[in-house]
Amino acid sequence: MSPQVDKDKSDKVTAVVSEVDHETDSSVIKTDTFWEKVIKKIEVQPKGDLTTAQMFLYNHDLRPVEEQRRQWSWFNYVFFWIADSFNINTWQIAATGIQMGGMNWWQTWISVWLGYAITGIFVSIGARVGIMYHISFPISARSSFGIYGSLWPIFNRVFMSAVWYAVQCSVAGPCFEVMLRAIFGQNLDKTMHDGIGQPDLSTFKFLCFFLFWLFSLPFIWFPPHKIRHLFTVKAVVAPIAGIGFLIWTLVKAGGGGPVLHQPATVSGSTLGWAFVASTMNSLANFATLIVNAPDFSRFATKPSFTMKYLVYSISIPFCFSLTSLIGILVTSASTVMYGTTYWSPLDVLGRFLDEYTPGNRAGVFLIGLSFALAQLGTNISANSLSFGTDVTALLPRFINIRRGGYLCAAIALCICPWKLTSSSSKFTTYLSAYSVFLSSIAGVVACDYFYVRRGYLILTHLFALSDRETGAYTAYRYNKFGINWRAYLAYIAGILPNIVGFVGATGTHHVPDGATKIYQLNFFMGFISAFLVYGAACRLSPIDGVPEVGAFEKGWHETWADVEDFEEELVGHVVHQGIEMDSVAYTSGKYDKAYDA
Repeated sequence: MSPQVDKDKSDKVTAVVSEVDHETDSSVIKTDTFWEKVIKKIEVQPKGDLTTAQMFLYNHDLRPVEEQRRQWSWFNYVFFWIADSFNINTWQIAATGIQMGGMNWWQTWISVWLGYAITGIFVSIGARVGIMYHISFPISARSSFGIYGSLWPIFNRVFMSAVWYAVQCSVAGPCFEVMLRAIFGQNLDKTMHDGIGQPDLSTFKFLCFFLFWLFSLPFIWFPPHKIRHLFTVKAVVAPIAGIGFLIWTLVKAGGGGPVLHQPATVSGSTLGWAFVASTMNSLANFATLIVNAPDFSRFATKPSFTMKYLVYSISIPFCFSLTSLIGILVTSASTVMYGTTYWSPLDVLGRFLDEYTPGNRAGVFLIGLSFALAQLGTNISANSLSFGTDVTALLPRFINIRRGGYLCAAIALCICPWKLTSSSSKFTTYLSAYSVFLSSIAGVVACDYFYVRRGYLILTHLFALSDRETGAYTAYRYNKFGINWRAYLAYIAGILPNIVGFVGATGTHHVPDGATKIYQLNFFMGFISAFLVYGAACRLSPIDGVPEVGAFEKGWHETWADVEDFEEELVGHVVHQGIEMDSVAYTSGKYDKAYDA
């Protein structure tokens, strides 16, 4: 080796060492300001040299779920749906068909069966991308809406999760009402001083709302892959309590005879549209879980035939229809016993305290406690975990799934959900409004995954803007703005058919009867319209990352993605610049240990 080469090499080493010494000296001399110390204290993922865009693209909570965290077997999902079905909302939606629709018990039950059977298919469609690629909804939405275009669906889902969390707390408040009345006195709600004095709220009602909210907080602490044990417990306790409540009610009503022979109060086309409304209410109740199904399906141990096809399409209609049958029979029995059709099972349970005997008090307390547990599991699964998962895509530096769950609970206190749950008409109107927006999102995502891309996703492209070496945009960036205009066109097209009917449902304006009928089919209208428009737009204006027709034997992708070496595969994309320096923290499980502590 020539002396000149040795000299050049020595000069480079000296320059590097000097630069390191200079940086070391600067870091020693520099002291963090007060606000920098505060920020470092509250951040959950150190920013380091990462840009805000890089943290948004790839962070601990949004990365594909590795094998260590994939702990949900098919029976865990069955327990999940058994647990989720036994909640107050399911009772109320079924009872609405009798209270508002005027149908008899078996007509209402058939409509519920049909609604939840369709729901099972939609949930199975939404869950598949999570099963195959181990990714959550915020990531799967990037494929269709674009890397940055996915922000609006995420924000929409986050906002509605917070509202729905508050509604669930309000619905669960009466559980504590009957429990406290069973302990401290039948007229506790009347003797307690009312300092609020609102038509839909009293001090006693707010106390019960707050107690449920408070006792829910410890359960938000657990990460998604461990919370499955709560659903296992609930799957045992809640059905026993529900069936016991049904038997108790039928005994008080003098058997099932009067209930089963209660006739419908409507007929003809009115009966037909009441049937449609009852069916769609069941579907609307699942609008949120249809959209965020990947948030849970990504934890599946493996994509077995049972996991992909049977868990959702069979367990959902069976479990929810059984719960609905109990709600329908209890509601019908309340009409026989008290001359009033109660749409909430807790109203019926409260009437049992009219006879303030020790047996009634004990029974009411235990069933009320079981309903509270049932509502807790539903609120955690459908709302706080969904909120936490989605909000990590918005503020990954400061919020993880756990903090997101607590933020969701905090926002719930600032909402007035009792305005929405004061009657069944307001409640079902809210459900329909909820599904109008989410059905369009579900239609776009489903069309992109199943029809346009035929089940094939380039996993690394979901987490990067461009390739570092070539500079080319990744498949899901679409343009310099990172937004897929086709998805937004389809999203708006899915909302428009329902807008006029929604205005009529709010009661602010009179609208044509045809618009009302279309609105009663809101989820189908939104999903199908968005699906068709997005598919047509992609045909007229083709997108990248789409396999050629005939590329797969079955026409769509069936390969289960292996994500154990995903971070290494991500090397070479711009997002990994900066994350590479901190990859040890991810692979060593540093953040996992901190989250599971």
